[in-house]
Amino acid sequence: MSERQSLRHRAPAPFPREPRAEVGADAQIDPGCVVGYCYRDDAAPLQLGIGARIRTGTILYADVLIGDHFQTGHHVLIREKTRIGHHVLVGSGTIIDGEVEIASFVKIESHCYIPTRVRIGERVFVGPGVVMTNDRYPLKQRNRYRPEGPILETGVTVGGGATLCPGVRIGEDAFVAAGAVVTRDVPARMLARGVPARFEPLPESLLERNLALSWRGLIPGDPPT
Repeated sequence: MSERQSLRHRAPAPFPREPRAEVGADAQIDPGCVVGYCYRDDAAPLQLGIGARIRTGTILYADVLIGDHFQTGHHVLIREKTRIGHHVLVGSGTIIDGEVEIASFVKIESHCYIPTRVRIGERVFVGPGVVMTNDRYPLKQRNRYRPEGPILETGVTVGGGATLCPGVRIGEDAFVAAGAVVTRDVPARMLARGVPARFEPLPESLLERNLALSWRGLIPGDPPT
């Protein structure tokens, strides 16, 4: 029997496999969650920091690294090879499709889609229903296809229902208005609005740094109140 035939006749590994996770102290995990979904035999355990709050219906894959004080809403999906910092919230129904980097102090609201190869910096807010994409020509030019997600630099705000096209870079402290469709890079401290988005200077009232009430006193250099 050839090696190929031998492999073909091996008994398949049991599936679903047992979850693999290392969970920090003081975690609260609701019933009905899968923490450390083992999608392949050699997957490394999920690393989940202290003080996590994971709500019903959430699935966190193995091969994921998550920092302290992480929170989810209900029915969140976070796939493999994702790296998440501290004090991050992911809202209900949001999908993070793997190979994503998210820094600390980030709020992602409900029903967002974040594909592979997205990078999100610190102090970022992503509003509800935001869609990010990483494929310029879906199902076309497959021989040249390379996924290229958006990059959100430190302090970015993205309003609800906005769409960020593949490979766009949203500059530091820039603001994307609700419903905008961003097809090109947004310079730092600019407001992007409309379809397709056009840019204008950020109003003075929006130049302050992003700071959730729950982050006060936690970010070095920020006032405690």
